[in-house]
Amino acid sequence: MEKLKVKSDYKKVTAFAPATVANVSCGFDILGFALSNPGDEVSLERVDDGQRNIRIKEITGDNGRLPTEVLENTAGIAVQQYIEQAGITDSVEIMLKKQMPLGSGMGSSAASAVAAVAACEALFQAGMPLIDQLKIAMEGERKACGSAHADNVAPALYGGFTLIRSYQPLDVVRLPVPDDLYCVLIHPDVEVRTQSAREILRQKVSLSDAVIQTGNVAGLISSLYTGDYELLSRSLQDVLVEPIRKILIPAFDKMKYTALKNGAIGYGISGSGPAMFALCKGEEMANNIKLPIKEVLEDIGVEGKIYVSPVNQQGPVIKKLEQ
Repeated sequence: MEKLKVKSDYKKVTAFAPATVANVSCGFDILGFALSNPGDEVSLERVDDGQRNIRIKEITGDNGRLPTEVLENTAGIAVQQYIEQAGITDSVEIMLKKQMPLGSGMGSSAASAVAAVAACEALFQAGMPLIDQLKIAMEGERKACGSAHADNVAPALYGGFTLIRSYQPLDVVRLPVPDDLYCVLIHPDVEVRTQSAREILRQKVSLSDAVIQTGNVAGLISSLYTGDYELLSRSLQDVLVEPIRKILIPAFDKMKYTALKNGAIGYGISGSGPAMFALCKGEEMANNIKLPIKEVLEDIGVEGKIYVSPVNQQGPVIKKLEQ
């Protein structure tokens, strides 16, 4: 892309980017939606040293696990690429506040990358097109996960429900969301590495399974446009990925049965897991599912956190902007 004209007097900014649910059962690598909480924060501060240096000053909330080398860190990569593509000559210090566990299936790396891009855009006011911001965030995902997939970063950046129609060329479609659609996000305290969860998947599938999966994707998208919750429920079925990945998640079948029994529209693995999601009609129903799921986790002796959130239509939020 051509160099952008940058006009900004801001010195420091803090951006928040949300957790996301990727795949949404039937939409492997192409569907995702954003939540209101939890999420990560990235703060950027300009440094007047007459050079173009990028430095990660501080990372909190990661128990010392994340690298502080810029090109080894998802947020660092996003900042470096944004500055390079926008033709910015300032030095920047990065502060990353992790508020989600690593390897959680909640789009932790995507939230860091998107928060970094959003912070850059707010700080430098370069007017970078959203699709170019997305490509930058995807490069952060490549470092974290081994591939530049967009099903987490797209909803985190665009907000709402997103469809990745194509990767070559990149084509993202923002989908409508019924007003009363809520998500219960369940995170058992176990870790599943995204790269490992991808490696166990089959590289070839049967034609009959492909037909079933395609029908479910089409049905899910149709249900979002029409607000047909019964169709949404019937479409939240995954015959390709869930049967393989569920073995990595303790008591997955029991939790799914419990959620559906207590009124969930559908239940599935969030991204590569171990997080899981239940979609519900209304906040009351979502809250009613929390306790039975918590009891299942307690029965198997696994700690965990459960979040209730509407679908986040906004995407990243600028929390602080200082001149």
